[in-house]
Amino acid sequence: MSTLGKAVRIERLKNSGSGRILTVALDHAPSYGLLKGLEDIRGLLERVAAGGPDAVMLMKGPAERCFQPYAGRVALILKCSTLSPFHPEHDVWLSSVEDAVRLGADAISMAITIGSTQQPRILANLAALVREAEKAAMGVDIVKTFYTGSSESFAEVVARAAPALVVAAGGPRLNTEADVLTMAHGAVEAGAAGITFGRNIWQSERVFQTIRALKLVVHGNRSVEEALDSMREQVGGTTGGAAKVRPA
Repeated sequence: MSTLGKAVRIERLKNSGSGRILTVALDHAPSYGLLKGLEDIRGLLERVAAGGPDAVMLMKGPAERCFQPYAGRVALILKCSTLSPFHPEHDVWLSSVEDAVRLGADAISMAITIGSTQQPRILANLAALVREAEKAAMGVDIVKTFYTGSSESFAEVVARAAPALVVAAGGPRLNTEADVLTMAHGAVEAGAAGITFGRNIWQSERVFQTIRALKLVVHGNRSVEEALDSMREQVGGTTGGAAKVRPA
């Protein structure tokens, strides 16, 4: 099997300068309910794309209906599983590799919950998806996982996952923009391939500025303080480091 298709797709995800990936996740499961910030997915996608991330992660329905204006500008990662409000530990497989190829996605994503009572079934789904993906020259090449709290400990995660690339998940909403940038900075210092942030971007009061600041950290190797200074300059104020994200 040729690996060319896989190489092409992965390189389309990466930033040409840094080789890292900044993804905005817009795939949150219905078990969360309708989260603040996701009420208007079309308007949110417009604000996110304006910030210039490398990729966005969407489920099939929103991708089919809302992503077309950004084709060629932002890479698409198709989320193919989701949680049910009645089965919060069981990620249900909803979309196929064929769906991803049909939609022009550069990658497909499946969530797994380690330690869940549904783990045997979830792992069986993952194995089946990998077999499907191999036929289309895709595979388990990138692992998104929670940041461990320090660059030293996360570096161990990066090393143990090799040769797979590791990106840090944003996880729950943090208190300040400084906290968000600090997490991204720690992931980069640990050797991560990038970040995949959701609520910590689109629940911010300044989506565009947050993405731009994260790009400085992830792609520009800038410090947290430099990125915060950039946010202050963009809004003409002096409180970027202490600004809180929108309440959930």
